[in-house]
Amino acid sequence: MRTRLLACVAGFLMVAGIATAQKKVSKKEYEAFMAIQNATTAQDRIKAVDTFVTSFADSQLKSTALYIAADAAERMGDSAKAVAYGNDAIDADPKNFDAMLLVAGELARGTRENDLDKDEKLTRATKLSTDAIGIIAKAPKPNPNLPDEKWESYKKDAVAQAHSNLGLVAMVQKKYDVAVNEFKASLDNSSTQDPATMVRLATAYDELGKPDDSIAMLDKVLATPNLNPVVQRFANTEKARAEQLKNGKK
Repeated sequence: MRTRLLACVAGFLMVAGIATAQKKVSKKEYEAFMAIQNATTAQDRIKAVDTFVTSFADSQLKSTALYIAADAAERMGDSAKAVAYGNDAIDADPKNFDAMLLVAGELARGTRENDLDKDEKLTRATKLSTDAIGIIAKAPKPNPNLPDEKWESYKKDAVAQAHSNLGLVAMVQKKYDVAVNEFKASLDNSSTQDPATMVRLATAYDELGKPDDSIAMLDKVLATPNLNPVVQRFANTEKARAEQLKNGKK
């Protein structure tokens, strides 16, 4: 589950993209772009993106549109399509850090220990996440009307996502001490701490034989108001494991 950088990330990027390129966007291009935002389902949004990039292949908004398709595919649970659209978005704009983080996250989450291309996928996930951090630091505000504090919050959450991705990579590599540091960095950078990242940190603590730290973190997760049921289930499962590890030490 990828941490959402903002509740309305797709709409934000559309507005930002138009603000960046508005002097060079024709009426037809604008209408086709807005059709993406007006789509009511993820599938319809992807279709609108396909129509847009086919009709306006050289548009300055192409990378933004492709990222939105990647995000929609991810929401549908189609990782392969999310990565494909994300890679296309990066090809269209190598500084599209949102697309970089999405692809990195999908690769990190989808890589298994025995995958023949494990090293290749984890190397790419690491590079995309690390490069994104550098790009985010220098990224100009895309919309002059966007309040500075919201832009800084957006960038802060993006950096948090990069560290979460790096933590996931370390987990696959069984470098649990590295994973702990990366998940901590993610939580420290995030404007709002992500319960899923907190559960992952607890899991890394358990792998390091630190069940007390794990239980303390999971208690915080389980005390979160309106906690996602999926996250709650994983938190309860991990807490049970942590308690077994703790009792086993006695």
